[in-house]
Amino acid sequence: MDKLRFAPAGIPISTEPRNTLNGIAEAARLGLGGMELEFVQNVNVSDEMAPQVRETAQKNGIALTAHGSYYINLNPVEEEKLHASVKRIVHAGRILYACGGYSLTFHAGFYLGKGPGEAYKAIRKGMAMAIEGLEGHGAGDLWVRPETTGKPTQWGSLEEILALSQEFGNVMPCIDWAHMFARTGGRKNNTKEEFSAMLGQVEKALGRKGLDNMHMHISGINYTEKGERNHMPLLESEFNFKGALAALKEFGAKGVLVCESPLIEKDALLLKREYEKI
Repeated sequence: MDKLRFAPAGIPISTEPRNTLNGIAEAARLGLGGMELEFVQNVNVSDEMAPQVRETAQKNGIALTAHGSYYINLNPVEEEKLHASVKRIVHAGRILYACGGYSLTFHAGFYLGKGPGEAYKAIRKGMAMAIEGLEGHGAGDLWVRPETTGKPTQWGSLEEILALSQEFGNVMPCIDWAHMFARTGGRKNNTKEEFSAMLGQVEKALGRKGLDNMHMHISGINYTEKGERNHMPLLESEFNFKGALAALKEFGAKGVLVCESPLIEKDALLLKREYEKI
């Protein structure tokens, strides 16, 4: 990545008619540098449409990422659910790669009563299966990114994902900054110094490559002691997005920062403006 790009999570709300190709063009018109394809309910780009998406993104200078299915759990009780989850990752990744996409993220799983070590082994197994499947479809160059999660019952602390990233050449974290805050019940991870410490962890584990090649999420967030409840507009939340931006600037981070606020393009542009002021 040449710089830090700002992107909406999905087709910008202002897009008319609201479809993927028009959404890419609208993101570029607004001055954004990326767009996340939302494959959370289903992969809504067909094999036939993917080359058009690739061409439109390249023409408009838009970096594409994707958020995979909500129905992924690489640490299930039932073996068939593991295979179904792997299949969903491979399908989303294959289509994203055909679209010229850069990075696929998803929530990797839940602990479901297992200790952290046992859950890690299960998720590592599932990740290996997914990567093998992507390689089989010629999409082995795609970045695959478990996302840091917003509840402590969900697998996906930064430390866990960095450990997994050290085991696979094409795995890196998708840091969701608001999730990191909510995961602590709002007690930590909301100052510039704490954000810088997390980026320092990335650099220590993955080197400069980890900072030059990021895929991140950000939004306002509502939370309880148990973690994330829902996303909010940036200016309506106590999440310190300006501190996160300052840390990213300090570390010279590059990649794609996807805004998951309900005001997807408005808040993505707010982030871009605030970042450029630093």
